[in-house]
Amino acid sequence: MAEEEVNYASVVFKANKSPAAEVKKEEDTVYDEVKVKDKPADQTDDTKDEKANNRHGNFRLLACCLGILCVLLLLAIIAVCVYITTVNPTSGQNQLTENLTHLEALNRNLTNINDKLNSTVHNLTVQFDNLNKSYTALESNNTDVIAENLKLEKQKQELETKNQQLETAMKNLTETLEDMKTESNKLNVSRAQWSIDQYCPIDGGVRKCKSCQTDWVQEESSCYVVHNAPSNQQLTWDEAQANCKGKISELAVINNAVEKEFIKESSWADDHWIAGYWIGLRVVDGKWVWLDGSDLTETSWIQQATPTKGHCAISVPNNIQNKYLESVNCGNRNAWICEKKSLSLTPP
Repeated sequence: MAEEEVNYASVVFKANKSPAAEVKKEEDTVYDEVKVKDKPADQTDDTKDEKANNRHGNFRLLACCLGILCVLLLLAIIAVCVYITTVNPTSGQNQLTENLTHLEALNRNLTNINDKLNSTVHNLTVQFDNLNKSYTALESNNTDVIAENLKLEKQKQELETKNQQLETAMKNLTETLEDMKTESNKLNVSRAQWSIDQYCPIDGGVRKCKSCQTDWVQEESSCYVVHNAPSNQQLTWDEAQANCKGKISELAVINNAVEKEFIKESSWADDHWIAGYWIGLRVVDGKWVWLDGSDLTETSWIQQATPTKGHCAISVPNNIQNKYLESVNCGNRNAWICEKKSLSLTPP
């Protein structure tokens, strides 16, 4: 029998590295011997069958070894897992704790950021509401301003229209004033001519001037005209004063005894319808006042010297009590005497 050759096979198992400690452990080496018989130099059929049977047995043995090796490998893997989970659990737990702490810190930061964002959103919401209110108020004010502007525009148009009307009225008034001025000039010329004709009448083809106009009587510096109107043409005191004004004069005013005597002598009418002549004396605020504003100082001149409201004075001729003035109601109708200043024909 030839010498059998011995072959050796080695299998090495290594543990996985731990994440924290990285521990390395080398497993024991297991050797298994497999003997293979050498082929003899001269083989018979029986020898061949025996060799074939031996080879078959060797194969089965090799298969068994491989199965055992697989089981051992599985056990080694299980052992490594158990080692990782049992021998070094602290490192993983620490890593998880660190990760949890980091996550909690991140969560707190995110919570703070979220709170800040919520506060910012709240502030922005409040500001937005305030802006909306301000916008609404401004819009309302703008509406009011537009309405006021329209109102002012309307008033401006109305004022422009009124201004145009006033300008037209002023133009018309100016034209009227010009016309009146022209008429006044004509009237003045006419009056001047009238005055010339009245104060300087033509006598025998020659103008002769005098201090009082025609039909007026001069006494000192005044001219008088006596209106001996019949009863149906007599006037009240106010009407008589208006008539005198139309002649550029007033009812006669007696300033002294000479004028009083002249007025008395002028009241010469013997007509029964003339009871007296209106003169410029009446009751004002409870006292006798002349038309020139002076008071009656000689109360002995008038019958019923006590002033009576609504009474005026008339001049009467030949009064039995020698009082040449009488107090009568201003609404009575009487004749009247007008007075005006006389012209001066001599140089001053």
